[in-house]
Amino acid sequence: MSRAEPPNRRTFVTGAAAAALLGTAPGTARAADLVDGNLPDFHQALKDELNFPLAWGTSPLRDFRAWRRAARATVEEHLLVPRQDGTPYAPDHRESSRGDGYARELVTLSLTRYERVRAALLTPDGPGPFPAVLLLHDHGARFDIGKEKLVRPWYDDTRLASAEAWAEKYFSGRFVGDELARRGYVVLCADALGWGDRGPLAYDQQQALASNFYNLGSSLAGLMAREDARAARFLAGLDRVDARRVAAVGFSMGGYRAWQTAALSDDIAASAAVCWMTGLKEMMVPGNNTLRGQSSYYMLHPGLARHLDIPDVASIAAPRPMFFLDGEQDPLFPADGVRAAYARLRAVWASRHAEERLRTETWPGLGHVFTQPMQDEVFGWLDAVL
Repeated sequence: MSRAEPPNRRTFVTGAAAAALLGTAPGTARAADLVDGNLPDFHQALKDELNFPLAWGTSPLRDFRAWRRAARATVEEHLLVPRQDGTPYAPDHRESSRGDGYARELVTLSLTRYERVRAALLTPDGPGPFPAVLLLHDHGARFDIGKEKLVRPWYDDTRLASAEAWAEKYFSGRFVGDELARRGYVVLCADALGWGDRGPLAYDQQQALASNFYNLGSSLAGLMAREDARAARFLAGLDRVDARRVAAVGFSMGGYRAWQTAALSDDIAASAAVCWMTGLKEMMVPGNNTLRGQSSYYMLHPGLARHLDIPDVASIAAPRPMFFLDGEQDPLFPADGVRAAYARLRAVWASRHAEERLRTETWPGLGHVFTQPMQDEVFGWLDAVL
């Protein structure tokens, strides 16, 4: 998600339509029954029922390792997509090129048994093995580029123009993946379903795509989660990579993907998530982008909120090193939600006597961006923890 998405539209619903939605007789539904984003007027009662009983500190489980296993199993159950551990990656390496101090190649591989996926793979010059970063792209309602948002597309001049404009808008003109490779990291960045080589999807097609996944007993968000965890395993298994030093890094939806992958995969030793952390209740308020649907389906695991809040899921990665950065003026993640989530995260790491492994920052004056100073903070942090 990003500010590039279409402006929020207030939904007006007739009395008959509201009655049908709410299951009441025509004429009995009030105009106030619905608020921005088609939330029913009893949404507060639904929120009040959520007490996240599996959260660490609330769960009856007192052994942290046992809690992690139970919490991860609960998340995996709600992905709806089965594990793909037995699927051969069968990588096919093509389109190699030289960068400034690193090699570039495109690799096509099977992250699941359903589809082949093309990814950019960057390798620093030298003997290795190297530390590595699984780099996860944002949403941004821009589907013609995916991996190209973070890795300069040396293979496609048309995508290069779009990618340079994107980098200028959100990343201070930098390609984060190329910068990491120059600094000595192997980088893997793949397209999520709908972007780049797996798209382009139209913005208003997302809801239909997600609905069709549910009709098939599956999940769009679950597929993305499984693919990201499998990508982490592939990256850690490369001979050129030090398997003990693999991080997940992402911005916006990519930030969500980064901490989610850390929660689901033991191949991730550290994670940096930029501009995607909040408490669920603080996010589910009138006017928030989440209520619009569409892009939200990439980050929606049905029923999971009956068990765990958003920071509870991220806490499954504790006590591994994690770095969360958010902009003080980010319209997608209001400050109260960020503060609430950070407090939950800090409590978990503190319970493991690992406060120094968790870093949470809110950047004054910044919105939904990953600027060069923020990048430099993340790069320095990666050098320190990997």
